[in-house]
Amino acid sequence: MKSISKEAIDHSRILSALLFLITLLFLASANASKLSDGDFSESLQTINVKSFKTKQKAIEAFSVLEDDRVLPVLKALSKAELYYRKSDKTIVYANKKDSLYKITDAITGESYGEVKKNKIKKVKINNKLRRILRAAIANLSLGSSDVSVRINALNEVLKQIDEDSIKLLKSRKEKETDADALQVINIGLSLYALDNGEKKQRLEAIEFLSDTVNPEARKKLAVLLVKENDQYLEQDKDVRVAAKKAIKNIENNVELIGIVETTFFGLSLGSVLVLSAIGLAITFGVMGVINMAHGELMMIGAYTTYVIQLLMPNHIDMSLFVAVPAAFVVSGLFGIAIERGVIRHLYGRPLETLLATFGISLILQQLVRSIFSPLNRSVETPSWMSGSLEINSVLSLTYNRLYIIIFALLVFAILLMIMKKTSLGLQVRAVSQNRPMAKAMGIKTEWVDALTFGLGSGIAGVAGVALSQLTNVGPNLGQTYIIDSFMVVVFGGVGNLWGTLVAGLSLGVANKVLEPWSGAVLAKILVLIFIILFIQKKPRGLFPKKGRSAEN
Repeated sequence: MKSISKEAIDHSRILSALLFLITLLFLASANASKLSDGDFSESLQTINVKSFKTKQKAIEAFSVLEDDRVLPVLKALSKAELYYRKSDKTIVYANKKDSLYKITDAITGESYGEVKKNKIKKVKINNKLRRILRAAIANLSLGSSDVSVRINALNEVLKQIDEDSIKLLKSRKEKETDADALQVINIGLSLYALDNGEKKQRLEAIEFLSDTVNPEARKKLAVLLVKENDQYLEQDKDVRVAAKKAIKNIENNVELIGIVETTFFGLSLGSVLVLSAIGLAITFGVMGVINMAHGELMMIGAYTTYVIQLLMPNHIDMSLFVAVPAAFVVSGLFGIAIERGVIRHLYGRPLETLLATFGISLILQQLVRSIFSPLNRSVETPSWMSGSLEINSVLSLTYNRLYIIIFALLVFAILLMIMKKTSLGLQVRAVSQNRPMAKAMGIKTEWVDALTFGLGSGIAGVAGVALSQLTNVGPNLGQTYIIDSFMVVVFGGVGNLWGTLVAGLSLGVANKVLEPWSGAVLAKILVLIFIILFIQKKPRGLFPKKGRSAEN
């Protein structure tokens, strides 16, 4: 037993030693990419010397350190945003804010607040050091695991093609696995071949560049067709012919991409129109109420988003997920209150309903001015909605508009499901098709009216959340979209959800197609004229409502 126990103890010691070694290896690998603050500070201070020659050697040595903080320091130095405090020589990042500078420790990331200009001094560089920094930054960025970082770095390299950058591109090509990054590398090599290659290489480079839309490629090819004193600078006719053909092909590609971009912006505008009109389509279609306060219900949704962000300033990225249901509830309750308090007494009197809701819209605008002031409020965009999706060097789709398109389709699908699959939807459709018969069948039409108006108002509030990500929030926000919303409802067919979707998207695209040559105002006028002419031919819109109420 003693021998067994001793053997067990030995095994336990061996296992403990192995676990200790594994832990040490793990910690070593975890910290391999970061030096201690003392070592990093010592290396960083070598950059802050007066001699540019000494500073060059220091930068070259600093750029090869295996530390995540190296790249931000080099970028700040190249952008003239690297300073040091005069009091203790601490290296800091400095961003000018009005007359003060907001400074942050380059080593620890600790904020030191705002200081006057005389408290800090810039770490100076010259043109030669800028070239060295550009190469070092590109080299570090090209080694990033993030493909987008590598592609951005490669595009920066393309702006100044020389022998050093070509060496860098060739070296990177051997390691690169991403197809988009390889495309950028090949563009750089082709651009260099245009100036330095043999005729065959130049023609091959031109042929390759003709299938791209890179702006640097377009500029380089255009240079081959430049004349001076009625003589082409490029002597070789075959090269000129190939360049001219390539430029035409690039322009065709750019034009095609322009159509895609216009369609995208049209769909994003159309999505906003769908969101703003879809609630109106329900109330107008079911109740026959021309609600002039619909825009103000969108405004309430937008202000709800603003308030939610005030309540959770440290969780902006999550604020929209809270704001959407909150805006739906707040605007929906306002809608029910309007219907129960005013509109239910005016059914069958459309002119009085229109005037009453117009008065309510003015009251809501003044209420917002009294609470929030007449000034516009800015709603912060979450980080996941910021930036853009770069398809290529010409086409990029902004994330906020992309998400709004998806959001509009999602809201439409949910509303369609409510109308088709729930008892409320069934009763709403029954009331909209034949109100007297629905009432005779035991449906509480007054209850349906209240909930329908609340549902339409709640969707208006949700539309306000989306609008807060595209424009400033102010008391007049709703007035911008109320006329367009009615146009969409009438064009699509009163009370028809599919008609609202088709009409909203098509009118959005039509506006964006017309804007480049007619201007924004004239484009809206032309669209309005088209709708007037269309309604003359089809008074019930694209998808007319069915039922006896429609016939009446």
